[in-house]
Amino acid sequence: MLRWRSIRPWFALGRGREAAADDPGSPSVAVALTLREREVVELLAQGLTDKEIAARLVISPRTAEGHVQRILRKLEFTSRVQVATWFCG
Repeated sequence: MLRWRSIRPWFALGRGREAAADDPGSPSVAVALTLREREVVELLAQGLTDKEIAARLVISPRTAEGHVQRILRKLEFTSRVQVATWFCG
C-alpha cells in the first residue's frame, strides 16, 4: 500500500546544477512528478530493483527502468540512493 501523504504532492524539489555548485544541500528547482513517478519513487525508497518495481506495478521491467531514469533526470540526481534519501528526508 502506498503512503500518499509521504509523497510531496504534484511537485518535487530537485537540486539544480547551479544550486548544487553553490550549496549542495539546497533544493532550488521545482519539477512535476507524475502519479506513476511518485509511485516509483516510493518503491525506490523501499530499495526495490527495477524488476521488483515492475512486478508491484504490473508493468514491464523496461518501463520501470524508464520511469527511474526520468525521475533521476527530473530531480537531477545520479543515483537511486539520492532519490531514496530525498524521499525519506
